[in-house]
Amino acid sequence: MSTMDRLITIHQPKRLEIGVGAAAKVGNWAVFAKRPLVIASGPTAQYVEKLGLSGDIAVIADVPPEPNLPAFEEVLAQARAHEPDLIVGLGGGSVLDIAKLVAALWNGDQTLPEVVGPNKVAGRTTPLVQVATTAGTGSEAGIRALVTDPETKSKLAVESPHLIADLAVLDPELTYSVPSAVTAATGVDAMAHCVEAFTNIKAHDLIDGYARMGFGLVGKYLKRAVEDGSDSEARAGMMLASYYGGICLGPVNTAAGHALAYPLGTRLSLPHGLANAIIFPHVLAFNQPVAPEKSAEVANALGLKNAGSQDALKAAAFEFCRDLGIEMHLKAHGANEADLGAWAEEAHAIRRLMDNNPREMSVDQVHAIYRDAF
Repeated sequence: MSTMDRLITIHQPKRLEIGVGAAAKVGNWAVFAKRPLVIASGPTAQYVEKLGLSGDIAVIADVPPEPNLPAFEEVLAQARAHEPDLIVGLGGGSVLDIAKLVAALWNGDQTLPEVVGPNKVAGRTTPLVQVATTAGTGSEAGIRALVTDPETKSKLAVESPHLIADLAVLDPELTYSVPSAVTAATGVDAMAHCVEAFTNIKAHDLIDGYARMGFGLVGKYLKRAVEDGSDSEARAGMMLASYYGGICLGPVNTAAGHALAYPLGTRLSLPHGLANAIIFPHVLAFNQPVAPEKSAEVANALGLKNAGSQDALKAAAFEFCRDLGIEMHLKAHGANEADLGAWAEEAHAIRRLMDNNPREMSVDQVHAIYRDAF
């Protein structure tokens, strides 16, 4: 059924630089900046010099992989002490999300809890550059940012056009050193963004185009990037797939797959990409009866053979992920089977995502998926 008459809004960065050496474009663009602040993580701080920035540069290099509210507040305090005229996010999705929020909130009166939800950010006056160092979340392309609430272990989701980057940079050189396991998991996360938007009840013909390009690039390049981290064509292909996935998140967003993945991140401390990879085959197969044509298109793009039935599709997608070196069983990651029921209730309650799923999923069905993944 055509969806091109449904009203949607797409936000994209004002400028995108992509290709080997693109990181150096930041300094050329940011000649106005006298007090840049670079927000990074330990492994990504090594790339600050590649940006070519000048002036009184401050670097915050301790953003954790799954940042919570206190971690954000610490970065925000350091930003206020520096009084930046430019914010640069340099890292994976968590770093880029924190950079968005800091850029919007450091010199205003709003707190993070006050802006949770859609369109609550009052504005932003500080320019924002987003430099991706992984190919997974596509955060550099989008208007959303997620931070964990340490009390509830739930994700606080902020959505605002004021979070969009003025400049986004996709430089495959910055991903050469990403370990193969991380490359695999983040690559499946990028694919999941595209697939969940593609099969979403809010699907749109325009976004379907980005989704197809995204999971098509994953099918072509992810295994190559895992096997040879210095394969610049494969790395660039995966960064573009991630970017397309980020565009998909804006007007359509993800669905049950990400809802089921979130408790694995907050309760098991699994990296977001790994959590999504574990869940991906199960939700893809669960939705197959109500989205058979699109499921077949995904399977074909990923090279999944003999995947006509639900069970066959799940098995083929499972093998696709396992062949990338991903450990696909929750038990191996420290999960306790007795906890799965509570996690199922938690995932089922994430209605902003579950309500997007093309097939209704009960708490018992979520629990069954967790048990199957256990």
